[in-house]
Amino acid sequence: MQISPMNLVDTVKNTFVPIHREGYPFIAAFAAVTLVLGYFSSTLFWIGLILTVWCVYFFRDPERVTPVDDRLVVSPADGVVSAVGPAVPPRELGLGAAEMTRISVFMNVFACHVNRAPVRGRVSRIEHRPGKFLNAELDKASAENERNGIVIDSPNGTVAAVQIAGLVARRIVCWADMGGTLSIGERFGLIRFGSRVDVYLPTGAVPRVAIGQTAIAGETVIAEFGGVATAPLVRVS
Repeated sequence: MQISPMNLVDTVKNTFVPIHREGYPFIAAFAAVTLVLGYFSSTLFWIGLILTVWCVYFFRDPERVTPVDDRLVVSPADGVVSAVGPAVPPRELGLGAAEMTRISVFMNVFACHVNRAPVRGRVSRIEHRPGKFLNAELDKASAENERNGIVIDSPNGTVAAVQIAGLVARRIVCWADMGGTLSIGERFGLIRFGSRVDVYLPTGAVPRVAIGQTAIAGETVIAEFGGVATAPLVRVS
């Protein structure tokens, strides 16, 4: 199959653009180090260039087509579903000691790390807790790792999304505001550089994903309230 120059340009644009502004300082730092390394060794230059390209790829922020339907819960992150089942939400979120339905999505260092709201609603609470940096795939990471949780008062009850730092991740960014509102699929944060997001759902939410399934933030329906949904409208963001 022959690839034309225009197709090549489109491929590059779709792969690397747009880049989230959070990534600019890191990309610049990687590029600067690459130039310095190149002064001493061509081999080190190529290694640095590969890492710089990876950094650009890591901070990509593609548009997503989100189903607009209050019965649906969409994935807050790109990655693999690592847990589906009952769990007690973090104490600091003030959701009580009863178990809720938890769906976890693990992001590796090659996943897009922009996080999106699983439902629409008002942000009633935001809580950050310091902690460890265990492998985010481990179940105990929910309780022991550094995390940032937001509580959303949705049309179907209280939903929480918890950003969890991982083995490599050292920085959780949250753009949501206390008392503000989020639309389903709206960007609300980012985690650097490998991590996980847990979603806690109230009674009535039926999981629609399985462990091991690949999820796309803002697009993949991970749960549903009240039966089978009809084909929803969509929103591009």
